[in-house]
Amino acid sequence: MRILQLGPYPPPYGGVQTNLVAIRSYLRKQGVLCSVINVTRHRKPQADDVYYPSSAVELLQLLARLQFDIIHQHLGGMLTHRILGLSLACTLRPGVKSVMTFHSGGFPSTPEGRTLGPNSLAAFILRRFDGLIAVNPEIVNFFQRLRIQPDRVRLISPYAFLDDHDSFPDVLGRFFAEHDPVLISAGQLEPEYDLPLQIDAIAELRRKFARLGLVLLGSGSLERDLHEKIVVRQCQEHILLPGDVAHGATIEAIARSRLMLRTTWYDGDAISVREAMQVGTPVIATETALRPAGIRLIPKSNLPALLRAIEDELQRPLARGEHTQPDESSVRKVFDFYRDLLGEANT
Repeated sequence: MRILQLGPYPPPYGGVQTNLVAIRSYLRKQGVLCSVINVTRHRKPQADDVYYPSSAVELLQLLARLQFDIIHQHLGGMLTHRILGLSLACTLRPGVKSVMTFHSGGFPSTPEGRTLGPNSLAAFILRRFDGLIAVNPEIVNFFQRLRIQPDRVRLISPYAFLDDHDSFPDVLGRFFAEHDPVLISAGQLEPEYDLPLQIDAIAELRRKFARLGLVLLGSGSLERDLHEKIVVRQCQEHILLPGDVAHGATIEAIARSRLMLRTTWYDGDAISVREAMQVGTPVIATETALRPAGIRLIPKSNLPALLRAIEDELQRPLARGEHTQPDESSVRKVFDFYRDLLGEANT
């Protein structure tokens, strides 16, 4: 079996990257060849069967040249024409099975998602895939609306805990030493994460919790604006934007934090939420239909509700259990899906 994965490869780390790397790690332990084509602007020298094409033409040349039995595309975000064109290319290689994981859990409820029907270009292209992986039931229903054959669809959570051992950055170590409690957000510095709400909350709560700190992991288009807002709220020493951090260090930072905040405008099944639960860190998140049980839910963009939730949680005694063992059930299901598809091909 030879697998080619197509999607974002770290760094930086995010939910899609984590899932892609988890699948690759699991396949290699099974003795399966697995190459990767990175499709983001973050590029490194080619190594270890990871390719970084610099253009669409070079990417298509790789798709034509590399040898593989299954191509697995990882898609997060919107179904733009550029993405759909790439998806179509993934289905055109003769004798190769094509799989897509649709990671964008909140897409079906967006205005763009609600307008798509069975006669749309997106539906036509998605129906060409031999296998489609939905990360939550909402995406399964979305595929049904596009009239994709149910036997081609698998519901598989993207979550897979990776037992990484990256060194803990000094800047994070100093921040944790100087602040207690520390709250953390692990995502991207983009509008949909509603990070200004968290900054406002810290500015208010520091009147009562003098050593309170907030770590905003990740990078994105709002970095400059967030720095400016932090200065305006006079929280420069108490809110840290360390940028992108390796996955193992991210897990360590979440484990050291008192609370994790997930204040998104819309959301799917966030991997970072499940990682926090694995290491025993309580989570406060905006309410969606897809949140796992055991976290504190609040309405979106509601500062009073966020303040109440944080203060309530900080006043509770923290009872961390032992870290649970790495869960490979999801990546094992992906591997089984590959085998089913190739078994059908052999038949």
